[in-house]
Amino acid sequence: MNVLAVVLALLSALGNGAASVLQRRAAMDQNREDRGARGPKGDLLRLARLLRRPYWLAGLAAMVVSAVAQVGALAVGRLSAVQPLLVSELLFTLVVGSLVFRHRPDGRTWRSFVMLAAGLALFLAAADPSHGETTARNGTWLPAGVAVAIVVGSLIAVARVVRGAARAVVLGCATAACFACTAALIKEFTGRFSGGVAAVLTDWPLYAVCAVGLLSFLLLQSTLRAGTLAASQPALTLGDALVSIVLGWVLFAERIELGLRILPEVAGILLMAAGIVGLTRSPAMCGAWDAAAPEPPDTADRTAGTPRPPLSRGRRNPSGGRTP
Repeated sequence: MNVLAVVLALLSALGNGAASVLQRRAAMDQNREDRGARGPKGDLLRLARLLRRPYWLAGLAAMVVSAVAQVGALAVGRLSAVQPLLVSELLFTLVVGSLVFRHRPDGRTWRSFVMLAAGLALFLAAADPSHGETTARNGTWLPAGVAVAIVVGSLIAVARVVRGAARAVVLGCATAACFACTAALIKEFTGRFSGGVAAVLTDWPLYAVCAVGLLSFLLLQSTLRAGTLAASQPALTLGDALVSIVLGWVLFAERIELGLRILPEVAGILLMAAGIVGLTRSPAMCGAWDAAAPEPPDTADRTAGTPRPPLSRGRRNPSGGRTP
């Protein structure tokens, strides 16, 4: 895999991580401040107000940067190699989230995320996906698309009956499948550039990218509102990577190495599993480090020379911070 594809994939991962954090912050601000009417009309009003929030708009800008970088990476790299590199989004999410939410994750959470990333990196290094074709083989898109649609529909149905972290994980898996399908469609779209602009604009991949990309965007918003990033983000990134490997094999004839390499591949999978177990037991999952946006300082506290009142000993809020 060439250096340009790696750089673009990492830039896309940074944009994705920043977008998730910023739009999660906007969603939390919205949940804390909005006490309006319920029902379809109230939902539309809340959505309209959400789309005007600075954090949400900043997240949208990061998402655009990520999409452009992803298109470039898929144009010069392999689907089964580019998408798994986006697992670094987990680390970028932690870094950006620590700044935005001002709640630094503990060491166990960091180690769990690093284990996930290292496990997937080990798996990809051992698997070494082959180049494959630039466009999908004839007759493979329809059954692959139907299979993805059934999986996503089933996950959405399950998400309607579960709550809390489980709902965020299920919706994250559905969103990941849509993201992987979108990436495969982008790969198909860029692979047809040689046919000329007119052919690209009149062929189906461009419009399929728009439709599936829009569905992915809407599912992502539901995922971010469903629960903490500690629950949804691993499902988003790992699900995207693994489904992309399958789609690369089915659609573009990209192959992974087996034989003796199956040992480090299994080791990578076990390392990822250990990271997932560690994450589910970490204080970040239980404490919801991103569940509440930091409150703005009081006007009196911003006044120069005005001392703050002393803190009462023993008064702490549920998240562990002192209550002024």
